Amino acid sequence: MATQTKDRITCHVLDTSAGKPARNVRVQLSTTIPSPHSSSSTVTSGSASPNTTTPGGVLKEFESTTDEDGRVKSWLPFSSATSSGEVPVYTLDDVLGEIEAASASAVTSSRWTLKFDTASYFGGEDETFFPEAVVVFTVKRGQHYHVPLLLSPYSYTTYRGS
Repeated sequence: MATQTKDRITCHVLDTSAGKPARNVRVQLSTTIPSPHSSSSTVTSGSASPNTTTPGGVLKEFESTTDEDGRVKSWLPFSSATSSGEVPVYTLDDVLGEIEAASASAVTSSRWTLKFDTASYFGGEDETFFPEAVVVFTVKRGQHYHVPLLLSPYSYTTYRGS
């Protein structure tokens, strides 16, 4: 059996109301790569199309679904086609490398957004107070980030894991 590699940004969702991993939770990860004329990256909510140019740069989005253990270990480019009809092809390492190259001298970190589809997990928007849980965090060059989410229908807690 091949060992699965982990991306530099991972997450883990635990359903504290049921006392078990939250399986099959859809998760989106996004950031903006600064344009050459922009001095910093911008927080994004994941609402625009892949490779959308924003005032702060180019939006990059990823998606995944938690596994049987409630974990996301790797990401795929967001599957929505761009306005030209092309599906984006890039990896998380590609995007992190672009950010590091674009900000080699000025900025040593970037802002990322994780958006968890909690409404679908709990069976609809009427079944949870938070239809989505959004976590914005800073990634420093060369580090790995693990973001656990402790989830129930009426609360959520997150922290930087190891």
